[in-house]
Amino acid sequence: MKNCGVKILRSLLPLALALVCEVAAGQVDAQLTHYWATPAYYNAAALGETDFIHITAGSRLQWLGVKRAPMSFFGMADMPFKFLNKRWGVGVVLQQETMGLYSTINAGAQLAWKKKLFKGMLSVGLRVGFLNETFKGTKIEIPEDDDAHTSADDAIPNTDVSGTALDLSAGVFYSHKWFWVGASVNHITEPKVTMKANQESEDEYEFEAGRMYYFMAGSNIPIKNTLFEIQPSVFVKSDFKFFQAEATLRMRYNKFITAGVGYRWNDAVMAMLGVEFKNFYIGYAYDYPLSKIVKATKGSHELLLQYNVKLDMKGRNKNKQKSIRIM
Repeated sequence: MKNCGVKILRSLLPLALALVCEVAAGQVDAQLTHYWATPAYYNAAALGETDFIHITAGSRLQWLGVKRAPMSFFGMADMPFKFLNKRWGVGVVLQQETMGLYSTINAGAQLAWKKKLFKGMLSVGLRVGFLNETFKGTKIEIPEDDDAHTSADDAIPNTDVSGTALDLSAGVFYSHKWFWVGASVNHITEPKVTMKANQESEDEYEFEAGRMYYFMAGSNIPIKNTLFEIQPSVFVKSDFKFFQAEATLRMRYNKFITAGVGYRWNDAVMAMLGVEFKNFYIGYAYDYPLSKIVKATKGSHELLLQYNVKLDMKGRNKNKQKSIRIM
């Protein structure tokens, strides 16, 4: 069996070979600047927080201008329900991302058990889904001056290969009128996807999704005698080999316009702008890279659309917040 993994941007120009079969583990979760508005993407417990059906869709274009750079599309929906006189949350998550010659589809169903605790809501959640990986071997371009790889290298597929594996994630989440905090672990079993051209093919290539740990927290601080609110948040992710942290500071005016800035450690600075209208929220984020890749791109763009549908639930949720982003 041959092992293939992602190695992004082996060379910035011309990026003809966007990956090399050297690393056996890869990351499959998209990097979202709107993490504070999409906690259920990273944490299976962060759903069903309010009496709304919460629908989210978005797209992220990473390193615009760089050939075969990551491009992500994602969609989520969640809602609360009552069972055995207990409050629960249920939801679905779907993500599709292309990166180099790799394409990932990550989908799952989520269920969260919820309990009122210290005037807030504690949630414990589980996601069960699948991970599909595709590698377009027919589009490999190996530079003529590449001494390490040739078109005859049997470690590099020369056909399109794909495969699917079971994927599990879990998390805990606590929300309060004034703050929220959560921790989760995704790809618990580190699923190994065996990719083949077809069922009869003897050539197999393996992709392993690395286990990832996430921590996020945020707060809402009203400014007395004004229509402004300050909304700080933090986000940390790691697999104990790789570590990344970011902090975001947003200001919301009159429950209508939100603007903010952020910093991702040794990676990027971010600017955000959002508008709320009735049950809709539209958000945009721009990331300016601080790494050497800035020589090839002017940044990343992210667009988010959310819609809330009010539910008529008996025993209304006493937590008055409308959604995670505005608590």
